[in-house]
Amino acid sequence: MAPAESFRAPALNMSTLKEYIMRFAPAAAALSLFLAVTASVGQGTERETSPRAAMLVAEGRAALEAGEPQKAIDAFEAALAVDPGHTAIYLDLANVARAEGLQGKAIRYYREALERDPGNLAAISGEGAALLEKGAIEKARLNLAKLQSLCGNRCPETRELAAALRSGPRTPVLAAEAVLPDAQVTQQN
Repeated sequence: MAPAESFRAPALNMSTLKEYIMRFAPAAAALSLFLAVTASVGQGTERETSPRAAMLVAEGRAALEAGEPQKAIDAFEAALAVDPGHTAIYLDLANVARAEGLQGKAIRYYREALERDPGNLAAISGEGAALLEKGAIEKARLNLAKLQSLCGNRCPETRELAAALRSGPRTPVLAAEAVLPDAQVTQQN
């Protein structure tokens, strides 16, 4: 007998096919679930920043605590040049811009952070607060609704933005002297 004649494939009928499916389907499902979970691990975590960028961020935060916002901005921008993909640096820049009264610039930085990490609660909350400070109350409420859908009413970002909305936008109070031009007296001949 030749070797090819000794091996015969079993005839596949419906009962044999059902048996193969029932035998291997649970293993195939478990394997596909394992591969899906393994592939997604690390997708939602913040990546580690470079040591040089971390040092510059630390310098920026120290400068901010020392009351030197321009030095902080310089350090954060240098850190961004070293590691342009690090979302937290955009948040630091946005917070400094807000503290300096540059809400438009802060909103731009928050949106950059949201492009990199759309579910970043700090960026959504910060953008909402900056929008509120600019007087865009309805847009700030949209950010609050987004926060509530992502984390509910218990997360600190939602509570902070809700409190800011309850207190209303900050409008600067100007003294009359700040609006009036300097008067100059000239003598006509």
